[in-house]
Amino acid sequence: MISAVAETYGIHPQTLRLYEREGLLKPSRSDGNTRLYTADDLEQLELILSLTRDLGVNLAGVEVILNMRKRMQEMQDEMAEFVRYVEQEMTERSSEMAEKIQHALVRVRPAHVVPVRGRVRG
Repeated sequence: MISAVAETYGIHPQTLRLYEREGLLKPSRSDGNTRLYTADDLEQLELILSLTRDLGVNLAGVEVILNMRKRMQEMQDEMAEFVRYVEQEMTERSSEMAEKIQHALVRVRPAHVVPVRGRVRG
């Protein structure tokens, strides 16, 4: 709830409402329209407070930073999905190639080798 979060973090409830209006926080709502903050919301709040208090970033800057972090996470997720796809394809292709190679080879018995003594004249 907003009062508990505000007290825990030493901020005014209006500050939390402002962060919500600015789109920096998006707490869910109960049936009675009470704001409910999840662990992710609190982590986001801690980041916002760190940026504003410790680094002196204004709310516009916080918004830019949060959007960049979100986009970077999306890109990391896309890259991880791509790596999984490539690994899966490589595994399938190497299995297919090993099977093709195995069937493509013809077994040949080694020829009888006769040791030659002395020099061979040509």
